[in-house]
Amino acid sequence: MAEAGRTRRWTRRAAMVGGGAVVLGGAAVLASRKGDHGGAHDRYFLALSAALRKAGIAHPVLVVDQQRLDRNIAAARATLKPAALPLRVVVKSLPATGLIDHVARGLATNRFMVFNGAMLDSMAGRADADLLLGKPLPAMEYAEFVDRAGAEAAGRVQWLIDTPARLRQYAEIAAARGAKLRANMEIDVGLHRGGFADGRTLAEAVELARTFPHVAVDGLMGYDAHVPKMSDPDAAYAASQKLYRTAIGVLREKLGVDPATLTLNGAGSPTYARHAQGTVANEVSVGSAFVKPVDFDLASLARHVPASFIATPVIKAGRMELPGNEWLTGPLTFMDPNAARAFFIYGGHWLATPVSPPGLQFSDLYGRSSNQEMLTGSTRVALKPDDHVFFRPNQSEAVFLQFGDIALFDGETISGFWPTFPVSA
Repeated sequence: MAEAGRTRRWTRRAAMVGGGAVVLGGAAVLASRKGDHGGAHDRYFLALSAALRKAGIAHPVLVVDQQRLDRNIAAARATLKPAALPLRVVVKSLPATGLIDHVARGLATNRFMVFNGAMLDSMAGRADADLLLGKPLPAMEYAEFVDRAGAEAAGRVQWLIDTPARLRQYAEIAAARGAKLRANMEIDVGLHRGGFADGRTLAEAVELARTFPHVAVDGLMGYDAHVPKMSDPDAAYAASQKLYRTAIGVLREKLGVDPATLTLNGAGSPTYARHAQGTVANEVSVGSAFVKPVDFDLASLARHVPASFIATPVIKAGRMELPGNEWLTGPLTFMDPNAARAFFIYGGHWLATPVSPPGLQFSDLYGRSSNQEMLTGSTRVALKPDDHVFFRPNQSEAVFLQFGDIALFDGETISGFWPTFPVSA
């Protein structure tokens, strides 16, 4: 009897423990269940969708909002005005002639930073353009440009030099073609992506440049995009400025010129506002801030607004079902209501983030596609075929070249188009 009593007590205890485990497990499951983030287009995206329909655009398209673009231009102008810092437009981030011209007019600048041979070809025809390379190109590409554009055109460009070896290569090519070489020296101000890392190595390179009668050192370029990502951005910026100041001292000593007469390029979209508050550079480069892709949602760019979107139609819409594992659909959508519906869009797999309607997401289980990308959403996302889905590009340089002409949105209509540059890397 005693044994039987103990058995009953243990059975009841086991049942209580097991039941508690079920309750706790169930609570954990419910706690890990995602919320429903679905919704409908807001007024802005409804207006943009209506404008696209009226324009008869039924394919993926890159849209630039002209009013927002102008707001970003005004923000940059206001930011730089107290310091009277000139701005150099970054061509790779705005790869369309109309877009570049619009920004350049708004900032009253003829300074441009170019990053590859194809875009250099597009920009070199501007007689008044002040062109600076934003990265060192292979010597063969430099030679091809000199052969293609001519020695005079090549001599108007500032070519970025990051090592003594590249300087020698460029100098030999220029000498063989009777060209002048304007060398801008890349300095490492903390990003550690290359360039001269200290005053000694820079001084040696400048001395080497002076041994070539057809080579002139025209300035410095120091890119400090790492600064906002550091644990102490203020200290990181101060350190980068100290390194830049040392490099300026080298040019003053070795060239015997006033550094103010040289091109002392710095910044980039993430740090240009910081430079406006105090810098040893005498110009800043800005590109992405004018269209503000997702990767530039930074505190330093709080005055700027997203001005570029990808719009694409929905091809198919329905209940989301996992191929070959349909039985998982129920548990999956229970745990994540935002996986209840499937929307197959025209195109996809862009370097971009879905923004409207809210609650759309990619499916890690289904995978990505550049043909008919699947996005999922909750039952609150009422998209149907031919409705639009909107993305924000994560970056601008590569993404803007994937859609053909850029559509211009004036707040009510698609008011025109800006052809992009030829596709290039």
